[in-house]
Amino acid sequence: MKKLTIIFRRAPHGTPHGREALDLALLSASFEQEVSLIFVDEGVLNLVKMQHPELVGAKDFIATFGALPLYDVDTVLACKTSLLEYGLDKAELTMKLTQVSPAEITQHLADADEVLVF
Repeated sequence: MKKLTIIFRRAPHGTPHGREALDLALLSASFEQEVSLIFVDEGVLNLVKMQHPELVGAKDFIATFGALPLYDVDTVLACKTSLLEYGLDKAELTMKLTQVSPAEITQHLADADEVLVF
């Protein structure tokens, strides 16, 4: 089984990157690849609850993160440093995830067969 890691580095709205990354994750998982997600830098903003993207003319794809368990995407990591930079805590996040250090992210990337950055 191929290990695919998808990194979310950009804010969720204003570009299609977040939606495309999520679509790729779900599609890849449906083909029985081992998919993991990592949220770093402003990509942690994809995790914030109660967003209203329709106010800026964007589609709301954040709720689709709730489908990850149905596709057996169990490894969801967020950079502790990035969460601190944006002042986010677990209560503000849309899903359960593991907060990790940059060193732990580096180790996870070393174990992946493919890494895609969005």
